[in-house]
Amino acid sequence: MSQEKLYYPDKELFKDAAINSMERYHALMQEAREDYEGFWARFAKEKIDWFKPFTKVLNEENAPFYKWFEDGELNVAYQCVDRHLATRKNKAAIIFEGDNGDQRVLTYRELAYEVNKTANLFKNRFGVKKGDRVVLYMPMIPEAAIAMLACAKIGAIHSVVFGGFSADALRDRIVDAQAKLVVTADGAFRKGKPYMLKPVVDKALEEGCECVEAVCIVERNGEDIRWVEGRDYAYYELLKEQSHRCECETMGAEDPLFLLYTSGSTGKPKGVQHSQAGYILWAQMTMEWVFDIKENDTFWCTADVGWITGHTYIVYGPLAAGATTVMFEGVPTYPDAGRCWRMVEEYQINQFYTAPTAIRMLHKLGADEPEKYDLSSLRILGTVGEPIDPAAWQWYHEKVGGGRCSVVDTYWQTETGGHMISPLPGATPVKPACATLPLPGIMAEVIEEDGTPTPVGEKGFMCITKPWPSMIRTIWGDPDRFVKSYFGDCKKDGKPVYFTGDGAMTDELGYITITGRTDDVINVSGHRLGTAEIESAIKKHPNVAAVAVVGKPHDIKGESIFAYVVLKEDNGVADEVETLKEINEVIKKEIGAIALCDDIAFVPDLPKTRSGKVMRRILRSLVKGEAITQDTSTLEDPGVVEKIAEILKCKG
Repeated sequence: MSQEKLYYPDKELFKDAAINSMERYHALMQEAREDYEGFWARFAKEKIDWFKPFTKVLNEENAPFYKWFEDGELNVAYQCVDRHLATRKNKAAIIFEGDNGDQRVLTYRELAYEVNKTANLFKNRFGVKKGDRVVLYMPMIPEAAIAMLACAKIGAIHSVVFGGFSADALRDRIVDAQAKLVVTADGAFRKGKPYMLKPVVDKALEEGCECVEAVCIVERNGEDIRWVEGRDYAYYELLKEQSHRCECETMGAEDPLFLLYTSGSTGKPKGVQHSQAGYILWAQMTMEWVFDIKENDTFWCTADVGWITGHTYIVYGPLAAGATTVMFEGVPTYPDAGRCWRMVEEYQINQFYTAPTAIRMLHKLGADEPEKYDLSSLRILGTVGEPIDPAAWQWYHEKVGGGRCSVVDTYWQTETGGHMISPLPGATPVKPACATLPLPGIMAEVIEEDGTPTPVGEKGFMCITKPWPSMIRTIWGDPDRFVKSYFGDCKKDGKPVYFTGDGAMTDELGYITITGRTDDVINVSGHRLGTAEIESAIKKHPNVAAVAVVGKPHDIKGESIFAYVVLKEDNGVADEVETLKEINEVIKKEIGAIALCDDIAFVPDLPKTRSGKVMRRILRSLVKGEAITQDTSTLEDPGVVEKIAEILKCKG
């Protein structure tokens, strides 16, 4: 594996990088190994503007409920906005480009003005106080970032729900968080047409959401919406009444900053809870280390704020670092496959961060488009959400980056808060489609369940064997599930360690390659979707007796959703196309369009053990066309595997 071609950093381009050599990288790793707490304390003191300095670094007494810098006090909105006013008040903080090409620029002074007014609105008009939960169901517009920062300013806990989720999925998250306020928009624009958000909120609040006292609506696309008297309020109308001055709430380092719900393998979404200090520290550090962010850089992450990538690398990380961050409402291929490259040229973007799904789509629809634009401002290209394939990596590196940009293939999760494994642009020799090495201070290892190192070239469990500041603190309202989900599989030195749920392998260089999920989670376009959640939705179709969902390799999405369905009534003439449409309508209602099945196989039964456990490994192998290596003798009906294989063969 180590014989593969390595791409070395442009030493001149990255001579001023924070970590500009492998010697510097290894020195930092050695510092962390020798004095782990001292390593993190040094950076926490250097990077964060504390209201009250901490004296305790790491508290492991109630592991795995670790605490970092717990007696320190700060405010994340101050770290991201207020502290910059003395030195960069007239610098662009957010550059917004709408789907239809409209533009808006907010300087740090203007951003502070808007955040303060919104914070006062939440606090004074809606009675939101420290610790209250606020759900944001927003499009990709500046008001989404402003609302997040306003919550941070007054100590409210925000929970951003991706605007593509259904009313039922939104309701589940509102109820679980017991949100007091919902902030939304009438809608937004996508591919030149308006789409609606407020009607989804209306439907979500029809029952079971008594906790919600008010809905605050940003008017974006001007479409007619229903207004509920006494509950619904126009954001900009109320904002006029608010002062542009607002004091920061003093927050403890371990107070919750936000919740972000992610799909799990047991059906119910998990409310991942992140803290204040540890999260913002690592968001800022990774901006500096992985993206080599400089004072005059313009940074563009194409994600949505409804996902963790948007939290850390559109809002909190870039702003904490004092950078200019781009927010884009549209899709990368509208109105054509040159949209991204036009924006790179116009805004002179220096770091471009997107998902392999988008890269593959841009390659497919416009392989030669990058050559039509001046992309010389680019210095770093990033990829996130799933492993990138070598072909996509090569096109990205050669056609978009001109063979000179550093490509950082970042590995991390909602639960980790920020990057865990990534090349460093000024230091790491890069191997295409390989995450390479853990970042300094991150003890990421490929191990067996008992903690022994997995041999080179063999698949093992991707674990992080020491706590780190930006890690998940708990699952909201369910600490037992937190322990079971992340600390129940692998141990090192007899102690449970964080298991990511991913498999991985190392090569002779110590480089780590992620091999994919080991649990029942499907990674669709970089978004993790629990099979149990999708199966639960499909089972609501009146003619579905049983279902098992697996991921199927997909050229664009990475994985697509494939469902094996057992019907209650099947006379041998089941209309697969029509039934697929009906099942997808159920999924769309229960979860949202992001979880739609690309294909369905109607089967006589599922391969189950005598205890009733569905053998998804067999189903995954079947859909990939792989030979079945698992022992089928323990199945309740071993012959069902051959029957399913024949059905798939007939489907082609």
